[in-house]
Amino acid sequence: MSKAPNKHPQSISKVPESTKNDAIDRFKRKRQKKVSVQTIFEGILAKDTTALSRGITLIESTQEDHTTQAQQLIEKCLPHSNKAVRVGITGVPGVGKSTFIEALGDLLIQKGKKVAVLAVDPSSTISKGSILGDKTRMESLVRSRDAFIRPSPSGSSLGGVAQKTRESIILCEAAGYDVIIIETVGVGQSETAVHSMVDFFLLLKLAGAGDELQGIKRGIIEMADTIVINKADGDNQKRAREAKNQFRKALHLFPLAESTWSPQVMTCSALKKEGIEEIWKVILDYLDITKKNGFFEENRIQQNKFWLLQTIEEQLKTSFFNNPEVKKEMNTQMEAVQQLKTSPFTAAKYLLNLGKKQ
Repeated sequence: MSKAPNKHPQSISKVPESTKNDAIDRFKRKRQKKVSVQTIFEGILAKDTTALSRGITLIESTQEDHTTQAQQLIEKCLPHSNKAVRVGITGVPGVGKSTFIEALGDLLIQKGKKVAVLAVDPSSTISKGSILGDKTRMESLVRSRDAFIRPSPSGSSLGGVAQKTRESIILCEAAGYDVIIIETVGVGQSETAVHSMVDFFLLLKLAGAGDELQGIKRGIIEMADTIVINKADGDNQKRAREAKNQFRKALHLFPLAESTWSPQVMTCSALKKEGIEEIWKVILDYLDITKKNGFFEENRIQQNKFWLLQTIEEQLKTSFFNNPEVKKEMNTQMEAVQQLKTSPFTAAKYLLNLGKKQ
């Protein structure tokens, strides 16, 4: 039996090694090609989402040369920012934050708004990895040309907020987004960080899950401008109404906020998109009241002060731990503390004095 002819001769199917290497080299050169800060800035003003993503990546980078470029980019974008509504949304895992944000985002886009979502995913303290799955959970919103979703690992920052979220807000505003939504991890950490960078702070809660009692904590209640009981549908509607009444009673125990705004308690079903319109109306009412009484502007001023102090703390911390002498002595002092040869206070004082010398 004769052998069938080879339809794919070796000379045709095999790509010469030199050709493959040339292609790889061209690809590497393309990937390694640096884009100037000015080019990224111009792309952001032109509402190019690729430029915006690249700008945020530059901001989140820990490389020293990138930090300098990021500062230059922020300085360029600052005059074009400060025009969006900044909304912080928090709640325990499973409360439906992503579903709620998608429902709110879809509504705002229908109203002609451009929406940016800075979704902070929990990072592992061991592997430093994060899920970064918000884009997969917001299938409808991610397809919209008027939406920008940026998941970022929270790292070790306070309240689960990415360290560079504040700078990312500036870039998103420069890119023309009308509403910036910041989703926090919501795992019981202090939410002070997100509260210090938004105009409106919304707390999502669940009914019938023991979450009502967990919510009656002075700190989180005082920060919340509105409490929303999510998943108020089906058999859960009665429990949601009961939870709503409990929170309303709890709010009466607290003094009136500086904004003179009385926090609202509402119910919604993000899955069925019920009650979302009413929640947006409450946000608009809040903005109207606080802009008229001057609190909105004062709050923005305080946010910038907090940003300044936070930046100083971060830079001092980075400078200290990157100090060669500190790095050299750190393990020695740690071992001395573990072996009870010195106290943590004495070791810390010694290392801090080393850092001052540089």
